Parts: sequence; C-alpha cells; structure tokens
Amino acid sequence: MIAYRHTLEGISPDQLKGFFVGWPNPPSKEAHYRLLEHSDAIVIAVEERSERVVGFITAHTDQVLSAYIPFLEVLPDYQGRGIGRQLMRLMLDRLKDFYMVDLLCDEDLQEFYANLGMRKATGMMARNYERQTGEKLVE
Repeated sequence: MIAYRHTLEGISPDQLKGFFVGWPNPPSKEAHYRLLEHSDAIVIAVEERSERVVGFITAHTDQVLSAYIPFLEVLPDYQGRGIGRQLMRLMLDRLKDFYMVDLLCDEDLQEFYANLGMRKATGMMARNYERQTGEKLVE
C-alpha cells in the first residue's frame, strides 16, 4: 500500500535512493532532501510496509498567481502503478487556486500530463549541468 504525505516528517535522506535515473550528475540523497525541504509544496509517495520513498513531486510558487512543478519522479520498479498520476493529482489539487501551474517535460511525456488536464505549451529553458548534483557552492 502506498501512502501520500505532504511533509518530510519521518523521512530521512537515507530513504531517498534510486531517483534521478539517467542523470549524468544526479544529486546526492542529501541534496535531494534539501530540494524537498526548500520546496513550497511536496507530496511524497511512501510504501507503507517498508517505509521506502517510491515517488515525489515538488512545486514552487509566488504565493499569488503562479506555481511551477520542477520534479515528478517515481522509482523505475514502481512505475506503471498510478503513483505518478496520484502524485500529480494531489499536487494539482493543492495548487488549484493559482492562476497558472506550469512545468516543462519531454515530448514523450506530454500525453501523460494532458490526461491530467494540462495543455501543451511552448517554453524555453537554460541548464547548468555542472550544478546538476545540487552540491552547495564553495565560497
């Protein structure tokens, strides 16, 4: 059974293993925890029996009109079970009072988001792959 939580209460960095598949420079579990900690809204999917985190979604907002969803991830062994769909539904419900909720995704994922009521749009992005690990800058 999968439980969906809106806080990090009871979650440790050690429970955040196996995410960011295919990333050349994936964040450490500590950096992953920090990104969850500093997000305006999170939903975490936890397998109740093992207490393993199997999925998560994050959002950042201006608290007025807009929200952005940068991450939705489900561990590969748990994909295809509706976990990502439920994470997205819970987050969209949480953000329902905002004028706009945006995200960027690869073209092969657009149908998934369209089935949840989102519309295709054109966007731009910049990436600094040297910072992909999420490690803090040394000053």
